[in-house]
Amino acid sequence: MTSQGYHEPVELLSEDTRNRHRAIITLIEELEAIDWYTQRADACTDDELRAVIVHNRDEELEHAMMTLEWLRRKFPELDREARSYLFTDKPIVGAEQGRDDGGRDRSLRIGSLRRDSAEETD
Repeated sequence: MTSQGYHEPVELLSEDTRNRHRAIITLIEELEAIDWYTQRADACTDDELRAVIVHNRDEELEHAMMTLEWLRRKFPELDREARSYLFTDKPIVGAEQGRDDGGRDRSLRIGSLRRDSAEETD
């Protein structure tokens, strides 16, 4: 698979980058396995076999989440984005509105543009 290869010469990459790459490839593989097991479970006509397949899928879910947590701990930018999007009830699209690239609030906070009644008489 091309996703397993490096896009830059490996000797130019830090050990941290190489380890993150290993974790990202692992996460991709776990997510792919989750998808395959889910499809197999949906198509399976034997209840006992379906239960085994679902059990296997759930093991892959555990592996994926363990890898994602490792990435979150080792990749500050991923941690920042995870804190913005995961485990909230706010809309997914638009969650970045009001933030700058550093995760800080970037809203203008102008306040009301309506004139006070005293100003209207001026």
